[in-house]
Amino acid sequence: MELDQLRYFLQVAVDGNFTRAAEHLGISQPALSRSIGRLEEEIGQPVFERQTRCVSLTDAGKLLQGRAKEVLSILEDTLAEIVDDGQVGRIRVGAIPTIAPFFLPGLLRRFSQDYPQATLVVQEETTEALLKACADGLVDVAILALPIQAKYLEIEELFEEELLLVLPPNHQLVSKESIELSDIDQIPFVLLGEAHCLSDNIVSFCRRQSFHPVSVERTSQMATVQELVSLDHGISMIPMMARRLDQSRRRVYRSLSGVKPTRKIVAVWNPYRFQSRLLEAFRKTLRDHVQTLSGDEPAAS
Repeated sequence: MELDQLRYFLQVAVDGNFTRAAEHLGISQPALSRSIGRLEEEIGQPVFERQTRCVSLTDAGKLLQGRAKEVLSILEDTLAEIVDDGQVGRIRVGAIPTIAPFFLPGLLRRFSQDYPQATLVVQEETTEALLKACADGLVDVAILALPIQAKYLEIEELFEEELLLVLPPNHQLVSKESIELSDIDQIPFVLLGEAHCLSDNIVSFCRRQSFHPVSVERTSQMATVQELVSLDHGISMIPMMARRLDQSRRRVYRSLSGVKPTRKIVAVWNPYRFQSRLLEAFRKTLRDHVQTLSGDEPAAS
């Protein structure tokens, strides 16, 4: 049994389709089919149930999937430990879409300056997908927002940031010195789609304050939320890190009076995988970067 056979098998299991798996692996579909066929001959039974447009794992395939992940993880950790010099290597960083474009560029630039021989690979995904990637060893460290549910993963709180009210510049609330939650009652909200935890943070905060935001539009990108607010489609709440990079005069940011909406940003990793000196250095750079940003926050307006 060859390692490539295991890698090919796992890719087919993920994609559920030989054609897509072959594209991801960069090989021809016949070559992939032959490799899986040889694997099944060696095992003595099929690992996939083949249907017209997809495949699914047999009981033998499900057992092999778990063992194959373990074998490849052990091999990867062993190779990483052998060559670990604290300077050369690959760090796979994950972040959710409401963090990645605002927080990662400065962090990655800072780390690359200190460790020019290191390779950084970025994966932007939902919280659920990144937690699974961490558990499977496909991501070395993920930057997420609470709440999260994760077993057997290390969670380190990095910082808490305020969610600012964002308004079009001609909105009647812009001139108010102090904006209360009662002032935005019944005003339409533009929110991210349900797959994004930021919307959950906003809705949960409002409900705790006995306030129910009226959502009229949902979108998949933070930039689209900001643009829709600029066009007077509604109001929204935006993380401080996104406001920090927004230089547009077509939007106005305000801090709510009283109890303020916030979210907590955390780093997550799998402590059961090999922790290279380079990964430790990246986490230290991450903490230093957070400290730098904490002393450089703009005013809400």
